[in-house]
Amino acid sequence: MNSPFKMNSLGEGYRALVIGASGAIGSAFCELLNQDPSCAYVRELGRNSVPCLDLEEADSIASAASELAQEAPYQLILHAAGLLHRDEIKPEKSYSAIEADTLQAIFQVNTIGPALVLRHFLPLLDPRGAMAMLSAKVGSIGDNRLGGWYAYRASKAALNMMIKTAAIELARTRPQTRLLSLHPGTVISGLSHPFRGASEARPANIAAHELLSLIDRLGPADSGNFFAYNGERLPW
Repeated sequence: MNSPFKMNSLGEGYRALVIGASGAIGSAFCELLNQDPSCAYVRELGRNSVPCLDLEEADSIASAASELAQEAPYQLILHAAGLLHRDEIKPEKSYSAIEADTLQAIFQVNTIGPALVLRHFLPLLDPRGAMAMLSAKVGSIGDNRLGGWYAYRASKAALNMMIKTAAIELARTRPQTRLLSLHPGTVISGLSHPFRGASEARPANIAAHELLSLIDRLGPADSGNFFAYNGERLPW
């Protein structure tokens, strides 16, 4: 019989908040955290939650944080929402396919919205807690070998800069806080389904377990860095 999942770095009775809780990885995070005997509470946020948090509605981000301030601090905050494709939005194969509307939509969900999450939710994080945001290896400038996917790559690179910059500030003011950028790998989900490599995707519950275990192992000295699910440190 498998032993229950357990995080050790957050203390007994820790509180967790998952943003993007209805997605594949977000819901897997919630399931695992609810199984952790050390976790007292999991707050799930998304477009259909109460309160609502919609990354395309800036006011909803500030409003949700304000409403949840009374139950803070959280020892763990996970941001698991993102956008690669929808309806008419598809990853670009060439610079000739770059469109302003697509750039704006993807940056809103992958960069601007999460930046506002940093602004409004970092004050709700325990000074000794951890906040992790899901980025993507394709957002690594140093690792970009194939090209393409202009908007998605650029939005994740910009997200990484937001995380790195906030972590530098936190190191001065709250040096025990962990702020991390994490690459989950290819996961079975609506996001990965149409693309090459989807056949090699891992179940969301496996990816969530790997990511939570990684967060548990990383310390304040690792804050502001970019890691893959297997612990590999990725280049910016």
